[in-house]
Amino acid sequence: MAQITNIDQDNIKVCARCGIRYDWRRSPSSSLKMTYCGSLCERAALGFTIEALLRTESPRPVLAEAA
Repeated sequence: MAQITNIDQDNIKVCARCGIRYDWRRSPSSSLKMTYCGSLCERAALGFTIEALLRTESPRPVLAEAA
């Protein structure tokens, strides 16, 4: 079997949750590419995905009406 020697090892990371190796440039998550291999591991580890959190709007303050 031929050995590939031109792989840039700086792009290969290990998922903080499942431990598999992945190329962070191909990770589907745009926010935590260098921590988790994908959104399933991100959600399992954190309880939410950062992308979902960023899409969520914070509640607008309710203004008191003048009486």
